[in-house]
Amino acid sequence: MTTETKMVRLQKIIAGSGITSRRKAEEYIRAGLVTVNGETVMTLGTKVDPVHDHIKVNGRHLKSKLPDMFVMLNKPIGYLSTLHDPEGRPTIKQLMTKPSLRLFPVGRLDFDSEGLLLLTNNGDIAQACLHPTYHVPKTYRVKVKGVLEDHDLQQLRRGVTLEDGKTAPAKVKKAGKAQANSWIEITIHEGRKHQVKRMFEHIGHPVIRLKRIQFGPLNLGQLLPGKSRFLTDKEANELRHLAAMVGNPSWAEPQENKPVENSPRTPSNGAQSRPAPFARPRPPKKPRLASSSGPARSASHTSPRPPKKNSRFTSSGSPARSASHTSPRPPKKNSRFTSSGSPARSASHTSKRPVKRPRSTAISSQRPRKQPFKRA
Repeated sequence: MTTETKMVRLQKIIAGSGITSRRKAEEYIRAGLVTVNGETVMTLGTKVDPVHDHIKVNGRHLKSKLPDMFVMLNKPIGYLSTLHDPEGRPTIKQLMTKPSLRLFPVGRLDFDSEGLLLLTNNGDIAQACLHPTYHVPKTYRVKVKGVLEDHDLQQLRRGVTLEDGKTAPAKVKKAGKAQANSWIEITIHEGRKHQVKRMFEHIGHPVIRLKRIQFGPLNLGQLLPGKSRFLTDKEANELRHLAAMVGNPSWAEPQENKPVENSPRTPSNGAQSRPAPFARPRPPKKPRLASSSGPARSASHTSPRPPKKNSRFTSSGSPARSASHTSPRPPKKNSRFTSSGSPARSASHTSKRPVKRPRSTAISSQRPRKQPFKRA
């Protein structure tokens, strides 16, 4: 055994290795089938070092931590969102080819519901997706009985009172209209049992069909019913970022007694505003410091600054012209066109002037110089 900073609960290490679930791992520990460094451990919650300790389950040595695996399944109607059913009903395990790692579903869909279902072997990411504090949105396309009016939609947007309390405000919009029914698209972030069905029953429109089309950053897209696919690297990284947000203790702490500079106004009911579920928190801006000569004045008390010389706009709002646009430029000597618009002739088309060559001094010295004519 080593330092406490590296200690992890034994049943969590067994479940993370892919052998079995955490509940089954606890049964193995109680039965005395788990040994650590050759000693049998039968106490739940025992912490061990996964790097240095030698752990065996039923005589088999545990492997190192397995890589993450994420699978998206479009669950059809008539299947349970579990891998095993004691009553023998069809489960989602029958829809998937046997993966190389043990996967488990994140959340559940009812037997008569369909749509997006995430399966993974990472327990931290599964907990982050289902954690009620971080408001992971879930979008459903629902077919309800009857035609919904605007006041019905407003009730769902404000929240309705159910047996277990009032629901949080939901995003609701009409997605289509049948002859006697309505298609509604609703987004919630709570995880109550049969919440969507109970909300529509409360306003007098029972649910006929329910399909989940989005879960957090994942979108069902064109995936056919009964088919599955692995997540892309971008989708997997977004889930890892969500798990990192849950692991940050500053997100989970209540912000009521924390003084924050330049914080936005709180609502009138005293509830604290929460950060966006998939956006990184921005650090607060630093306040400007006043100069040592005197107190700093606000922008409303300072004199308006004169416009800059190189400003693109004048005080009237019209774009300012630079010095190059005030006076027309003279045409260049080698310009292709003159000021009148006619093409200018190049140097090759102009008349050639004869070049005067200087007389050689050697030739002039040989010839006698002519004497001027003098009249008698």
